[in-house]
Amino acid sequence: MADLFPDTLPEGSPPSEPRADAPLADRLRPRTLEDVVGQEHLTGAEGAIGRMVAAGRLSSMILWGPPGTGKTSIARLLASAVGMRFEAVSAVFSGVADLKKAFAAADKAAEAGQRTLLFVDEIHRFNRAQQDGFLPFVERGTVTLVGATTENPSFELNAALLSRAQVLILHRLDAAALEKLLERAEELEGPLPLTPEARGALVASADGDGRFLLNQAETLYAAKIEQPLGPAELGSFLQRRVAVYDKDREGHYNLISALHKSLRGSDPQAALYYLARMLTAGEEPLYLLRRLVRFASEDIGLADPQALVQCLAAKDAYDFLGSPEGELAIVQACLYCATAPKSDAAYRAQRTAWRSAKETGSLMPPQNILNAPTKLMKDIGYGKGYAYDHDTEDAFSGANYWPEEMEPQTYYAPAERGFEREVLKRMEWWDKRRRELRGE
Repeated sequence: MADLFPDTLPEGSPPSEPRADAPLADRLRPRTLEDVVGQEHLTGAEGAIGRMVAAGRLSSMILWGPPGTGKTSIARLLASAVGMRFEAVSAVFSGVADLKKAFAAADKAAEAGQRTLLFVDEIHRFNRAQQDGFLPFVERGTVTLVGATTENPSFELNAALLSRAQVLILHRLDAAALEKLLERAEELEGPLPLTPEARGALVASADGDGRFLLNQAETLYAAKIEQPLGPAELGSFLQRRVAVYDKDREGHYNLISALHKSLRGSDPQAALYYLARMLTAGEEPLYLLRRLVRFASEDIGLADPQALVQCLAAKDAYDFLGSPEGELAIVQACLYCATAPKSDAAYRAQRTAWRSAKETGSLMPPQNILNAPTKLMKDIGYGKGYAYDHDTEDAFSGANYWPEEMEPQTYYAPAERGFEREVLKRMEWWDKRRRELRGE
């Protein structure tokens, strides 16, 4: 997006007026921090930015939030609010030479008593070495760094840089904030040619992105529409917005986490919503099937053994039918998992058994349960005294199967839910029989 203001502003300069032919989103850029909508938790008197401005001194910060939520505007207004020189670079278009030039200009300004706010847009796009290059200039106060990113700083930014900057989270604009932007547009351009229902649909289509909303409004104004459009007419007139979703970035992990936790919480409606979010945004169906298969073992297990069968059947059905017909099988598996009784007993058993196996090393099982395929093995006692359970009463011998150096352990503790309730009854009966056979 083209910047409304020049890259360098002298100390304390207010943002310049936009050109009359500038895009609507640029003409409606906020002039003060109070004009920024939807981020009052930061810009208000009790917010982190509000407190820094009141004190007249900024610390370095990373502005993290979705597109179109005001990151660039806030950075520019911050410089004006505290009387700092503003300089901007973009990690998309700038390289090492541009950074050196910016730091040199900041050094020169510091000699003249001017402080510099260096705004770095898309800061996560700089590589690790380039990010490290900011550190000495931030540490000695040559610049106050304000970085903007749409990606999770924990994943994309160096720990050393994060330790020197405060991460401030910008919210996705809600319906009230987006409506406020439309009201400002109408003060400038006149009423939008929309019915109330279509207006609501336009706000919903923005998906929290104020810039996108204003660009859509500008398209409507430019069309000189005479009669107000309803939702259906609006949908055919405006190009549909695709939900923000990068399969290799944080949005992906947020949604798969939401799906997994909705399934675990036995909320089939929410689980189906997040499944739909991912599928309609282009997620690979087989990835979702793999996650459902894992869920069936991790969070349901033997509480309902059919959950795993259902998920594997859904995978086969999708392989057979393809998309979109096969997606119904994924929906069926999702709903089955969400409505099944839950137990993580198998998952807990795996973790504790794995840990125990690592701790105990190579302990030998008791000789009576070792196989003895050779005469030598039989002569030294392998298999001696083994009780064949099928030949015993109730097909249960109660023998000890643990290494002599190790006490019997309890890894698997069935829940009293679903099929595991029956498993629990069996295990309790077997434990009682073992005690009886030992004379306890």
